[in-house]
This record gives sequence, structure tokens and C-alpha cells, in this order.
Amino acid sequence: MASVKHFQVTFDCAEPERVARFWCDVLGYVVSPPTGFSTWDDYELSLPPERRGEWCACVDPTGVGPRLFFQRVPEGKVVKNRVHLDVRVGTGLVGDERLAALKAESARLVALGATEFRVLLADEENESCIVMQDVEGNEFCVD
Repeated sequence: MASVKHFQVTFDCAEPERVARFWCDVLGYVVSPPTGFSTWDDYELSLPPERRGEWCACVDPTGVGPRLFFQRVPEGKVVKNRVHLDVRVGTGLVGDERLAALKAESARLVALGATEFRVLLADEENESCIVMQDVEGNEFCVD
């Protein structure tokens, strides 16, 4: 049986660099350096105009988290994501402390361009979380 050691999460989007830079700010990631070029500008100039800006990627500088890949697609988002990221900030906290941590992270992310979509409060089966949208409307959770 094969053992997967690395994986990436791929986002379809209209503006790959914009969405990548948003997620870099959210997660503390960095934009991946281009392979075979000294700068991104050099890489982009090597492409025909219609292909410039068609993708961007970011990585966890510690090497722990997965690579995030952003690819330009012509169609816009029309339905709820089938896969989403959870930004974990409330781990180990309960009650009012947990909710305060979630609200503080939500405020930080709104300042980066995210939108708070809805707050789901804890019940017997689920912990509290805040459903948010990134700069292109892709849902993610702060929990």
C-alpha cells in the first residue's frame, strides 16, 4: 500500500495571486519561489500574455502544512464548496474563552478581506465555529 507523504490543496479562482496572498496572511505561509527563475516577474515575462497570472502557490515555511495551489478558471463560484479549510484557533478552549478566540480571529481575517458568513454556536454534537468566506467567496471555518 502506498503511503502519501505530501499533498496540496487546490483552489479554482479568478485571481490566483490575490487569493494566494490572502491565505499567506491567514496561515503565515509564503508564496512559493518560481522554479528555474530568479523572480516571479522573470517567470511571468517568460509566458505569453494570456498565460500570465494563471496560477500561484504558497507553502508553509516550516514545511509542516500542505502546499496551497491557486489556479485561474473562467467560471465563477456558484455553489457551496465541497471541501474547505478549517482555521483552528480554539483548540483546547471551552465556553466563553473559545468564542472570544474565534471572534478575535474572525476580526483579524475580516481586516485581511474575509467576510464573516455565519456563527454556529455549540450544541451537544458540535463545537462553535464561524463560517467565513475568503476574498473570492470560498467558504472556510474558524474553529
